[in-house]
Amino acid sequence: MISEYNEVLQSMTFSDVVEVIKSLSVDEKLELQLLLQQYLREERREEIYDNFQSAKMEQQKGELKFSSNIDELRQLIEE
Repeated sequence: MISEYNEVLQSMTFSDVVEVIKSLSVDEKLELQLLLQQYLREERREEIYDNFQSAKMEQQKGELKFSSNIDELRQLIEE
């Protein structure tokens, strides 16, 4: 049963998904909206955490450069 369900999902195109969403009730659409917002927040949190970990590693390796000098910051951006 699950493998059949996965097959159906894998064969759906984006427009198929949009059409299915259009056919949902208002309550189902609102629930889907809440779920999508939650998934997007989680993905963004993971992205921020990954960036933090990457910056932490760069700092430990001495690869991060800090400055309050505007000209120096511009030069760092151009590198």
